[in-house]
Amino acid sequence: MRLSSACLHWKANQLTRDCKMSHQPNNIFAGTQVVSLVEVRGPNHSLVHPRGAVGVVTRTPAVEGENFLVRFPDGFEKSLERAQIEVLKHFKDRLGDGSQPSDFDIESVIIYRCIVGSRAYGLNNDESDTDRRGIYIAPAELQWSLFGAPEQFEDTAEQSCFWELQKFIIMALRANPNILECLYSPMVEKVTPLGEELLALRQRFLSQMIFQTFNGYAMSQFKKMEQDLRNHGEVRPKHTMHLLRLLITGAATLREGRVPVRVEAHSHRLLAVKRGESSWAEVDVWRKELHHDFERALAETKLPERPDYEAANQFLIRARRKNVSRLD
Repeated sequence: MRLSSACLHWKANQLTRDCKMSHQPNNIFAGTQVVSLVEVRGPNHSLVHPRGAVGVVTRTPAVEGENFLVRFPDGFEKSLERAQIEVLKHFKDRLGDGSQPSDFDIESVIIYRCIVGSRAYGLNNDESDTDRRGIYIAPAELQWSLFGAPEQFEDTAEQSCFWELQKFIIMALRANPNILECLYSPMVEKVTPLGEELLALRQRFLSQMIFQTFNGYAMSQFKKMEQDLRNHGEVRPKHTMHLLRLLITGAATLREGRVPVRVEAHSHRLLAVKRGESSWAEVDVWRKELHHDFERALAETKLPERPDYEAANQFLIRARRKNVSRLD
């Protein structure tokens, strides 16, 4: 498969980061095992884990000064400052333990990676971020360990998020808009044979539940916007644009039996909303039209009432078996 320039840039960044991991002990990335240098306490300040507990970093800071999210073996997650954690490998070295536990190399287990957001929608400009999303299948040793497999890894600095396969499938079956758009992104950077199998099943995740998730989310957000308008006299134009886009995409999905991620046909009008050039009255009229169109699409759709849970489950079982067979 020929890699795009964006993908090659991503690979270069990964190699650079791997080098930093090896030579700069102060850098910590998603998947790194760390030791808590402080007591880990819960919401009521009760002790959950003692000082010295080991966890896995599941989310990194976007900027210097923000906290890391660390997941402990019992599933408890805690936001910790950089000074409150130490890489397990370095901690053991400092105590004279020569063992070298392997860091979790997420790139080696990613089965699908794509670009989402404005660039995938066809609504980007020169200043748009490049948002990457994808799926990883946790190594059997990680699933079987006390740590378990984190449901997702986020690298906020790199604008990327990767879900473990089971979590991704569950959210897809629930018609999560972000997940379904990920499956239909026109900008795919990496796909393994297992990822190809999942893409071949992507239509099995589509159902009439899309109306409840896409339309329901948009309606709830527009109600909040009306409150913001009354209380503060303003709304977020970019967020407003994406809600309108969600309504357009959802109705088209019910009609076409696929998720048409790109919305160039509506780009002029959507970008006018994003730039704040459309009044709230104009936005309100348009979104009501889109709601009514969504209802018509639901009445016309040939999609089933529910997604194909059995096909999704069988795929997950096959994927787990293949993953275990690599250990033999």
